[in-house]
Amino acid sequence: MPDILIIDDDPGISQILAEVAKKMDCGAHCAPTAAQGLAAIQSVAFDLVLLDVGLPDDDGLHLLPQIRQIENPPEVIIITGNGDPDAAETAIRNGAWDYLVKPASVGDIKLTIQRALTYRAGKQAGLPKVLRRDGIVGQSTSLNAVLERVAQAAISEANVLICGETGTGKELMARAIHENSTRAQGPFVIVDCAALPETLVESLLFGHAKGAFTGADKERDGLIRQAHGGTLFLDEVGELPILIQKTFLRVIQEHRFRPVSGQCEVDSNFRLITATNRDLDATAAKGRFRGDLLFRLRSFSIDVPPLRRRKQDIQTLALFHINRLCGRHSMEIKGVSSDFLQALQAYQWPGNIRELFHALEEALAMAGHEPTLHPHHLPTHIRAILTRQSVKANAQNAKPPKASESIVPGPEGFMNFAGYRDLMERRYLEQLLRLTRGSRKEACRISGLSRTRLFELMKKHDLSEESVKPRPVAPLVRIV
Repeated sequence: MPDILIIDDDPGISQILAEVAKKMDCGAHCAPTAAQGLAAIQSVAFDLVLLDVGLPDDDGLHLLPQIRQIENPPEVIIITGNGDPDAAETAIRNGAWDYLVKPASVGDIKLTIQRALTYRAGKQAGLPKVLRRDGIVGQSTSLNAVLERVAQAAISEANVLICGETGTGKELMARAIHENSTRAQGPFVIVDCAALPETLVESLLFGHAKGAFTGADKERDGLIRQAHGGTLFLDEVGELPILIQKTFLRVIQEHRFRPVSGQCEVDSNFRLITATNRDLDATAAKGRFRGDLLFRLRSFSIDVPPLRRRKQDIQTLALFHINRLCGRHSMEIKGVSSDFLQALQAYQWPGNIRELFHALEEALAMAGHEPTLHPHHLPTHIRAILTRQSVKANAQNAKPPKASESIVPGPEGFMNFAGYRDLMERRYLEQLLRLTRGSRKEACRISGLSRTRLFELMKKHDLSEESVKPRPVAPLVRIV
């Protein structure tokens, strides 16, 4: 019997929803606050949560990402009197199943609940019991959402397009899809489209017959044929030459192709996964990528977040890689200081996980036989950027600019209006959250902002209730 949790501070609404759930042969549990609701979800494996937005102790939209972070999270339906289109979009983007506005009819509520439970039952039946995630480290909300998509992709045969910045781990996600699929025992063939020489691209992909060109002394299978029975992974597919894209479109449709100078077509039963760091929609709009090919590639899409949106995972990733490097080089396991971890958290990592791992390798080399890593072991350019950030922050806190004063002396360095507005906006939010001790309800009352607008502004400036509270100094952390 499915279990449903109702998180709503209105006893009348909770009672009605509970009766609806029971008539659908579901267990019904009620929680009047966000804190009690989250505690219940962490202790009971619910299938569905009916969540209000205006809760006495928090915003339901703020609770939604925390629910999605739980292992095997329940589906979430927002039921609220707030018919705000921005809030509805935010809810869906954060993983809600649907967004219903009160007063919704009992029929609409029952239909939405039934659809959500049917979807969950089908998903639970097909998902791997234990997802193989070799090399994928972390437990952040963003990463867990990606892994859920990976698990869903693994049980289908649909073409998958993985998008994300360079260094975010797109190839690891592709491997995880392959290794959790029915094709796990087949080959996993990687094609780096950015490294394909235009003169040999057809031969490399499709293979060639003997005598097809000078030096072709024997028949050779291409990479597509080598992926037969397994997975073909096209990395940086946005770099695929435009002349090959039309031919490749037919290969995806028919799984048949003709080798260079071949007399007969060849079959290849492959599953296609592609990855890109480009905006392929914009590239297609400029005529540099075929729109019909893009539609074929994007049967199922996965967006891998940059490391700056996975701050919770940085320490875990760092300790994992340091441990692995020490083992690889037969070094004594090193400790890391609290300020070293704080430095890793403060840096934005434009090169993502790849840049983090390279920085840690350099830090270990710089440390030599020293037992503990400190910030001064990090690459010079990272330390320079962090120092610049620190000095700038201290200067801003020491002397807040006045409206009548220039922010930076001289016409060339004068801050533009948008930059000044963002600076003042962030400072206002920091002071507001400190004043209200992180209470969003009180912050909305004082500021006059709606809960949704406050949530959006905090997300824009990467602020949370915890970020404005003084933090204790972390102790020395040692890898064991």
